[in-house]
Amino acid sequence: MRVLGWTFVVAGLACSFVLGWTLSGRPVQARSEISAVVQAGGGGEGGVKGWTKGKGWGPWGADDEVGALNAMTPGSVKAALGLVKSGKIYDLGVNYDAESYKWPGHSPGVILTYRGPEGVRRQGDFKAAVDVKQNPEKIAWHSCALFMNDNVGTQIDGLGHITRGDDNHWYNGFKEADWGGNFGIRKCDATTIPPIVTRGVLLDVAGFRKVDALPEHFRITADMLQATAEAQGTKIQPGDTVMIRTGTCKYWGVNGADHKKVGQHDSAGIDLAAAKWLVEQKGAILIGSDTSGLEWGPGPMDSAGGFIPVHRYLLIEQGVHIGELHNLEELARDRVYEFCYVCAVNKIRGTAAGFALRPIAIR
Repeated sequence: MRVLGWTFVVAGLACSFVLGWTLSGRPVQARSEISAVVQAGGGGEGGVKGWTKGKGWGPWGADDEVGALNAMTPGSVKAALGLVKSGKIYDLGVNYDAESYKWPGHSPGVILTYRGPEGVRRQGDFKAAVDVKQNPEKIAWHSCALFMNDNVGTQIDGLGHITRGDDNHWYNGFKEADWGGNFGIRKCDATTIPPIVTRGVLLDVAGFRKVDALPEHFRITADMLQATAEAQGTKIQPGDTVMIRTGTCKYWGVNGADHKKVGQHDSAGIDLAAAKWLVEQKGAILIGSDTSGLEWGPGPMDSAGGFIPVHRYLLIEQGVHIGELHNLEELARDRVYEFCYVCAVNKIRGTAAGFALRPIAIR
């Protein structure tokens, strides 16, 4: 009963957050512009505003910082919450600390005790804490200072994460010269990612291929995704969050400290054609996996594909957010291929991604 009750509290809060965020006017976009583009809609092909089969998402307006997540509506949120039948919660977040595996292009995080009970007493600068009369029970506290990268642990890449060209532009044409800053990006930072409540689907590619984890540099194609979906009996609908399991998080352990083992499988992922299939043919609103980079690596380095082509396509061209290092092991074990996906990111202005997250799937 405690778990079930907590589930409905979470679901209710998530619904309230998204409904309020959708209806009250977003801080990054005028209410009239939002309502002109996104109206009450629902799942199902042809029923989602902003998505065109064969083309994908948008456009959403010259000032938009939200991308495909604009398509979330009260109707789609209600439909996603309607998937909750048993009330079971699946924790999709991985534990993170200074020893955890990460993509090599980011710095590690360090967690330092800033205030501890012994230090408070030795320092003596909080008089009330060390005065026996005022504090006879010797109350003290812990607080930590975090030196963290904004792309570590379970994360959702913001639309300002990847840039392109000599002008270093990102989603919707925002340029570094105009919108970069000493305290982070000033357009499409993580605070523009709304609380997310969608229908979620799992494509267990590792399970479909009957392996614990896909091998190093394994390339997941659109045909493989389609075959996996058909084998599972899973239908992807426009507006879905799609999670792709490679099996990498099977080796995360307590904190992902075995870099060699995790890294052995972390380079498995989707190719550009698979990303296009998910967006343009199926209408995925967010695409994620259990790896640090989602896409197959090393990907094609020719003129057609270039460096990290999936990130370029999803974030810059389509405005589709990317979920990384989601722990999908328990979902796969229970063969849960459809669920309510709930995630809210850190509201730290200027950050390029929501990081060290704890998204959940509710069955």
